[in-house]
Amino acid sequence: ENEKLLSISKIRNVEVQSADDVAILEDCMDFSLAKTISKIEEKLERRGLPDCLDDDIIPSIGNEIGAEAQIRFLKAKLRVMQEELNSVVCECRKKDDENQNLKTRLKSTEEENTRLQRTINMQHSQTEKYKMLSQEANKKSEGLQQEVIALEKELENLKRVQKQAAVSQSATEVRLNRALEEAERYKVELNKLKQSNKDVANQELKTIEELKTENKKLQKQKGELMTGFKKQLKLIDILKRQKMHIEAAKMLSFTEEEFMKALEWGNY
Repeated sequence: ENEKLLSISKIRNVEVQSADDVAILEDCMDFSLAKTISKIEEKLERRGLPDCLDDDIIPSIGNEIGAEAQIRFLKAKLRVMQEELNSVVCECRKKDDENQNLKTRLKSTEEENTRLQRTINMQHSQTEKYKMLSQEANKKSEGLQQEVIALEKELENLKRVQKQAAVSQSATEVRLNRALEEAERYKVELNKLKQSNKDVANQELKTIEELKTENKKLQKQKGELMTGFKKQLKLIDILKRQKMHIEAAKMLSFTEEEFMKALEWGNY
C-alpha cells in the first residue's frame, strides 16, 4: 500500500509538471505569434517595409526581391504559421482535454489516496488491536501451558494412584470374595437360627397360652377364694358381734328376749 501511495504521488507530480509545461508553451506561442502578426500588419498599413527587418521574419534574400513578393512571402508564411497555430491550438485543446482527464484522474487518485489512508489508519488501529490481543493471547497461552504442565503432573500422579488402586483392588476383591463366602455361610446359619427361633417362639407362644389359661383358672379360683374369704370375714364379723352381744348380755344381764332381738339384728 505504501508503494502504491508513492507511485500515485509520482504520477500526480508528473501530471502537474506536464500541465505547467503546456501552459507555458501556450503563453509563449500566443505572445510571439501575436507580436509578429502585429508587426506585419503595421508595416502593411504603412505600405512599405522597413529596411531593418528581422531575419526570423524575412530571409536574407529578401533584400533582393520586391515589396510585392515580400508581401506574398509574408502572407504565405503567415498562412503556414496560422496552420501551425491551428495545429498548436488543436494540440493544446487535446492537451487541455488530457489535462482535464489527468485532473479527474488526480482527483480520483486523491480520493483513492484518502480512502487508502483511512484504510491504512484503520488497519494500523486493527493491527495495534490485534497486537494487543496477540500479547494477551500469548499471556493466556503461557498460563494455559503452565496449567497443562500442572495437569500432566497431576495425571501422572493419578495414573500412579490408579495403578496402586488396581493392585489394592485385586487384594480387596479376594477379601471380598472371602467375605461373601462367609456371609453366605452366616446367612445359612442365620436361616437355621431363625427357624430355630421360630420353633422356640411357637413353643413359647404355646406355653404362654397355657399359662394364660392357667392364669384364668387361678384368677377364677382367686375370685372364688376372695368371695369365700369375704363371706368368712363377714361371718367372723357377725360372730364377733354376736360374741360382743353375748358378753354384753352377760355383763348387763340382758333378758332372753333382748338377746334374741340382738341375734335377729345381727342376722341383718
